[in-house]
Amino acid sequence: MNTIIAVSSEGPGLDDAVDPRFGRAAGFVVVDGAGGTRYLDNGGSQAMAHGAGIESARRIAEAGAKVLLSGVVGPKAASALAAAGVAVVEGMEGLTVGEAVARYRAGQGA
Repeated sequence: MNTIIAVSSEGPGLDDAVDPRFGRAAGFVVVDGAGGTRYLDNGGSQAMAHGAGIESARRIAEAGAKVLLSGVVGPKAASALAAAGVAVVEGMEGLTVGEAVARYRAGQGA
């Protein structure tokens, strides 16, 4: 599977917990089809008074992600992600980033 997946994360690695928030997540682990990862720090959006979800959605789309795994995504952010062609899978809180990606790829999170 070559789909680029972004995961809201409490840290920069696959062993870090999925952040249950989207717009104000600590950051996003972006996983490519070969399993390579990179981290997008979300500190700027965390500090925003309004629009954090929409700004985070923009960054996820710019990163080339086609799927977002998270806990909860607000309605405005969900609309922005959908408009950018990014599929959203919620309910991944309680897992590590690696577990969430594996679950999605196995078809359990879709």
